[in-house]
Amino acid sequence: MTGKVNANLKRQVYETIKEKIITCEYRPGSVLTEAYLTEEMQNSRTPVREAVGILESEGFVKVLPKKGIFVTDILLSDVIQIFQARLEIEPLCIRLGKNNFSTEELEVWKQRFESPTMDDLSDKELDSKMHMDLISKCNNKYIIAMMKKVSDQNRRIIICSKNNSKHIIEARHEHVEILGALIEGDFEKASILMREHIADCRQAAMDYFYSAQ
Repeated sequence: MTGKVNANLKRQVYETIKEKIITCEYRPGSVLTEAYLTEEMQNSRTPVREAVGILESEGFVKVLPKKGIFVTDILLSDVIQIFQARLEIEPLCIRLGKNNFSTEELEVWKQRFESPTMDDLSDKELDSKMHMDLISKCNNKYIIAMMKKVSDQNRRIIICSKNNSKHIIEARHEHVEILGALIEGDFEKASILMREHIADCRQAAMDYFYSAQ
């Protein structure tokens, strides 16, 4: 029982630190320390150290001996590669999952995006959850696992780039169109709309990162 509790604790520490990195509470380029994270997590050093090790393997941080824990910058090459993956794979997931979509679930998603605009962070979280839900219908565990990693990095890019409210409103309309096509059973149209939507998101992110250079 103790082993299970410890494993759950380690997972909780890992998820908490990762979420703070993804939401840019720990900003790209900032330097953290093990002592700071231990105090922040109100935990011992062991689960923090292990969480940092996993996050380093995932590319979120880099441990610099005698200096601290460097939160990795978001590079323009990261933006290009992440959207390259999304452009190719998410439309494919729609085609692979065409027999697995639930009209009732799609209607719920559509209603959520048609509701009055929430705060920007909530919009971005809703966006990521919807995309992962659609991806999960492809019934390919390797694609799903890969796209979960891509989604985590994508969320960080979107939050960090502070997409403007105009783009967020446009994205909500695009989601409604994609979901509408899925509800109608027009998977080819939904696939095309998904690719166009991701291309728009890529342009918004690229505009920000080019201007930030």
